[in-house]
Amino acid sequence: MIEQEGVAGFELMLRAGRAAFDELLHRWSGIRSVSICCGKGNNAGDGYIIAGLAQEIGLEAQLLQVGDAAQLSGDAALAKAWAEERDVVPSQGDAPFTGEVIVDALLGTGLSGPLREPFKTAVEHINASGLPVLAVDVPSGVDADTGAVADAAVRAEVTVSFIGAKLGLHTGPGLAARGALVQAGLGVTDAVLAQVPGCPWLQFDAAELPAPTVNQHKHGMGHLVVVGGDAGMGGAPLMAAEAALRTGTGLVSLLTRPEHQAAILARRPELMAQDADNAERATELLGRASAVVVGPGLGRAPWGERLLRLALAAGKPTVIDADGLRWLGELEPRPRGELIITPHPGEAAALLGTSSTEIEADRPAAALALARQFDAVAVLKGPGTLCAADELLGLCAHGNPGMATAGMGDVLAGVIGGLLAQGLDSQRAATLGTCLHGWAGDQAAQRRGQRGLIATDLFDFIAEAVA
Repeated sequence: MIEQEGVAGFELMLRAGRAAFDELLHRWSGIRSVSICCGKGNNAGDGYIIAGLAQEIGLEAQLLQVGDAAQLSGDAALAKAWAEERDVVPSQGDAPFTGEVIVDALLGTGLSGPLREPFKTAVEHINASGLPVLAVDVPSGVDADTGAVADAAVRAEVTVSFIGAKLGLHTGPGLAARGALVQAGLGVTDAVLAQVPGCPWLQFDAAELPAPTVNQHKHGMGHLVVVGGDAGMGGAPLMAAEAALRTGTGLVSLLTRPEHQAAILARRPELMAQDADNAERATELLGRASAVVVGPGLGRAPWGERLLRLALAAGKPTVIDADGLRWLGELEPRPRGELIITPHPGEAAALLGTSSTEIEADRPAAALALARQFDAVAVLKGPGTLCAADELLGLCAHGNPGMATAGMGDVLAGVIGGLLAQGLDSQRAATLGTCLHGWAGDQAAQRRGQRGLIATDLFDFIAEAVA
């Protein structure tokens, strides 16, 4: 494919090695030595190029060959010969590191299944060194497609990745392993990039929001009912409801414990708070809803189960979050209709009958399994949030570690529910809402800092985004 565009494979390898080497010099400008760990595939070829470039400018380049160098072939073999012309002399892969920085060129995208020897020991050797690491394309041990780490992975300070973005560097354990990410296009054309399987990015675009008309009234912008808030948990549905208001939803009501009503109305008088214990009035309110969010603060007592069943019986487009997901896994028969589920890894594990470790090991597969099993749009929360529906997968390009705090999921459910109430279909509401939520979190972090960020900090930025 690349060569059809007039770029030979070895030329591309030279560009890749140069891009990684330039980042090495930029990040560690004062170093005098570098250790490069090479395997036996094309990733190793990039490593040999880096070693040769280092030698050319007088850096001491220690190249550690892990595995049999005789197995290098094609462009990687050419790269080895090119480096040896520049006095690069490979050492045994288990030699002590002499460089100030380590370059990981062991496997890249060449990993298939668990790490095998001698690469497993080499990865452990790198991590135990305490030296800073630059990973070439993908940290060794990370699955480039899923972000999974089967045994161990190189912990990089920076990863220089080439051409198409790789999903495994943006979600799951791969996100943590990569460190900072530098994306190098290597000068290939847009036509080539279009043919490279890449990361299915989802980004916030305000143009996708429902546009009010000049004669708009509140009923035309939807009516969301938020259901939740068992004893002591009234804040969760309140945050979801206020988030929905901030997205531009015309009317937002809450069904909650009667003891929460006064506090809710004191905080946000624009909301309507109804007694969830009055089944007749609750049923009537749900019947007038455009969409429903059920789960924030719902609790695990029979009160919560009753309300979930009541909400689902209304047959409205519904977002199920938090404790609602705990009850969902126990419902028989499974609810049908327009559903969005928003689990974190622990909730996803409960729904799929597995462990959160297994969920995190292959987040893309887990998101697709959730969507398939519950016939819903699934939003798998966490670093590298994924949206899945109808065998389609998207990765939210927004979000930051400061958002790992109480109430963020309630706000997300409210944002998605608000867009659902305004008439977006479930897939668009889920993807746009997830990106809007992440974008608002990024704005809040940029202006206020990640440490100490709280869920309600997002409200002003949600309103700013939809203005």
